Amino acid sequence: MTIEAKPEPIRIDLGKCAVLVIDMQNDFGAKGGMFNRAGIDISPIERAVAPTMRAVAAARSAAMPIVYLKMQHTADLANAGRFAAPHWIKHKPLGVGETVVSPDGRPSRVLVEDTWNTDILPSLTPIEGDVIVPKHRYSGFFETNLDGILRDRGIEYLVVTGCTTSICVESTIRDAMFRDYHCLLLEDCTGEPIANDSPRSNHEASLLTVQLLFGWVSNSAQFVKALAG
Repeated sequence: MTIEAKPEPIRIDLGKCAVLVIDMQNDFGAKGGMFNRAGIDISPIERAVAPTMRAVAAARSAAMPIVYLKMQHTADLANAGRFAAPHWIKHKPLGVGETVVSPDGRPSRVLVEDTWNTDILPSLTPIEGDVIVPKHRYSGFFETNLDGILRDRGIEYLVVTGCTTSICVESTIRDAMFRDYHCLLLEDCTGEPIANDSPRSNHEASLLTVQLLFGWVSNSAQFVKALAG
């Protein structure tokens, strides 16, 4: 199929295409999650949920694989980086590893696997047949089996959704491009709190970077339309 996109339309082989849903989990997009507890505005991520639901539903109807990436660390935080490593330094102020109480009253931990905090947002809960890939750095390809999963399925095209646009989404797209995947980012299916109230947001800057040098940019309406056609 051909999808209208920037900087030009992109033709995608449906039999070689998968959808990535990056980090659409409670810690980033839900009340009581890590971002919300830290006073970070999660509304850009919340706005991306409904378009992502429509894109994922359309992709499932077309029998496209759906791959969820989840940002999480082991309970002992062994994969969070050594003490004073940059990843640890940047995440410690956000409370990574701290014990908290989830909105439903259960004990949980910030950005730790097998807890409410790292569960996928309820409206985007994976179904049987979807693939879930845990990750512990911004890029979905760093020390994960994502590349192997995609190669085994013959995937060459990635339709990318998730959060946040300029961090985990852009990091994953960069690594995908280095591995020769064709990436189509759906701009309304991603959100970015950083500089959201600035004249030009990080979200907008990442969209421009992607369409110029790393892939293509479209939206959920164009994606759904192309699949219907």
